[in-house]
Amino acid sequence: MCGIIGIVGKEAVADRLVDGLRRMEYRGYDSAGVCTMDGGQLIRRRAQGKLANLVEELAANPAPGTIGIAHTRWATHGAPTANNAHPHATEKVALVHNGIIENYKQLRDELIAAGRKLESETDSEVVAHLVSQQVESGASPQDAVKAVLPRLRGAFALAIAFRDYPDMLIGARLGSPLVLGYGEGETYLGSDALALAPLTQKIAYLEEGDWAVVTRDGAQVYDADNNPVEREVTTSGASAAAVEKGNYRHFMQKEIFEQPTVVAQTLASYIHRADNAVALPQVDFDLSTVKRITIVACGTSYYAGMVAKYWFETFARVPVDIDVASEFRYREPVLEEGGLALFISQSGETADTLAALRHCKEEGQTIGVVVNVPTSSMAREADLLLPTHAGPEIGVASTKAFTCQLAVLAALAAHLAVRKGRMDRAEEQEVVRHLLEAPAALNAALDFDDDIASMAHLIAPARDVLYLGRGPDYPLALEGALKLKEISYIHAEGYASGEMKHGPIALIDESVPVIVLAPSGPLFEKTVSNMQEVRARGGKIVLISDEEGLADAGEGCLATIAMPKVHPLIAPLVYAVPVQLLAYHVACAKGTDVDQPRNLAKSVTVE
Repeated sequence: MCGIIGIVGKEAVADRLVDGLRRMEYRGYDSAGVCTMDGGQLIRRRAQGKLANLVEELAANPAPGTIGIAHTRWATHGAPTANNAHPHATEKVALVHNGIIENYKQLRDELIAAGRKLESETDSEVVAHLVSQQVESGASPQDAVKAVLPRLRGAFALAIAFRDYPDMLIGARLGSPLVLGYGEGETYLGSDALALAPLTQKIAYLEEGDWAVVTRDGAQVYDADNNPVEREVTTSGASAAAVEKGNYRHFMQKEIFEQPTVVAQTLASYIHRADNAVALPQVDFDLSTVKRITIVACGTSYYAGMVAKYWFETFARVPVDIDVASEFRYREPVLEEGGLALFISQSGETADTLAALRHCKEEGQTIGVVVNVPTSSMAREADLLLPTHAGPEIGVASTKAFTCQLAVLAALAAHLAVRKGRMDRAEEQEVVRHLLEAPAALNAALDFDDDIASMAHLIAPARDVLYLGRGPDYPLALEGALKLKEISYIHAEGYASGEMKHGPIALIDESVPVIVLAPSGPLFEKTVSNMQEVRARGGKIVLISDEEGLADAGEGCLATIAMPKVHPLIAPLVYAVPVQLLAYHVACAKGTDVDQPRNLAKSVTVE
């Protein structure tokens, strides 16, 4: 959830540490801090709030030194105050931490009983004191870390500095990602390759339970049993160029408008244009033997999985279970032999989803992963890796990652249907033809941006908003409600439109806008009938449909949003655009922080 970076360098590190934090601010922006070593001292600077506040603090009180660690925080234990900001330090040890220490209270009580004074409310400070306690008793940094790590329950990526060892850092990981970077006479630690991109392209991923001693000459890695090991050094491919908004007001707006391009790029890697066939990466198992699919994901990725359930069952006639990752393991799911467990994640580091993946692997399931970061933990543990090609998504509310996930899942459903003998060559070519129409249709949907912006003021005053849809548009209703909640802080809920009369219709009155997703097609008349039930009770309707649908049912609506007429297969991709734009423009009208909404972080690496 948080972002960490460490540099053992040849020149001043403070500015470079801050640049690394800037690249990871999507991981957390409650507070930030750095600690450098210079002249036999640990020099610590911290600030509450956005990273800009830390920059101001460093301008007033510089932190000299050629070695240091830094952190941008998403709060778990303790309020987002300067006192709870990382790095946490004792006289001899400073530490930054991404993750959560589940047994911290027991450890904290033990430390207090031993007479140690803790200054923060965080779980992370406990680790700093445990390591410091070992060092103060005469242990070397390596022995101190070896003694402390087995005592920690939960998830962690750690970067630790030692006052009396000014040319060394120690990093460790369990459940949270940590990357080593190799430069010329410098070595780095970071939560991800993007943070290290300006410093190096030569990286190695630490594996579960690894810890590493980092010096200017490189890094010695040890596994969970403290045995020296080698971890493969690869080229990261992460762009060193600064991620910029360009002419857009927000990253989210930019990423919405990138969707035609990134969806086209994603589809290009799954479709052979020469013969209009779907092609997946080569794997060493037979997809035609898959008996059941288990989809696991969180948030927006979960809604992509809900759409995919329709496609897998309709095209390939394979039964699909779908679970929220945080609940999956706790219901003790029955996983049949020959099953494909499919995990969907933007970052590939989502803690709940990663834990579910490992559970399924232990149960003998074939593991498929749809992910936007092909070097992530989930990607490295997949039997079938299906990358999206959305590029870095900086806005916390996911947009382009969602539509790229849908593109990959549609291609996978079609390919599975072919392998199962459920789709002939002509049907496959038709599916491909419609998928290839998606980028142009997304462009056409974006043409209505000004119309959506002009009606956002109708939604902005609302306290509650409902979204309705049927079939694959039901997950889009859930996604639209999530987007509005995330960035405008308006309470919103999505419902299957036929379920309104089974309870939620009691919420309807003239103050509740109801967003109805109803592309013309086989489910249009049923959806409109449900919409009329809402209208009869005073509900204010915003109808999102194509021209044919608006002509049939748009009269009397509070507002209408026109979409291009598209095949039902690609409607979920196209109708994602208006719900994204509506949430975006309502948030702008309310003046909220669109890219970094309160209480949220992009990469959720704690359970």
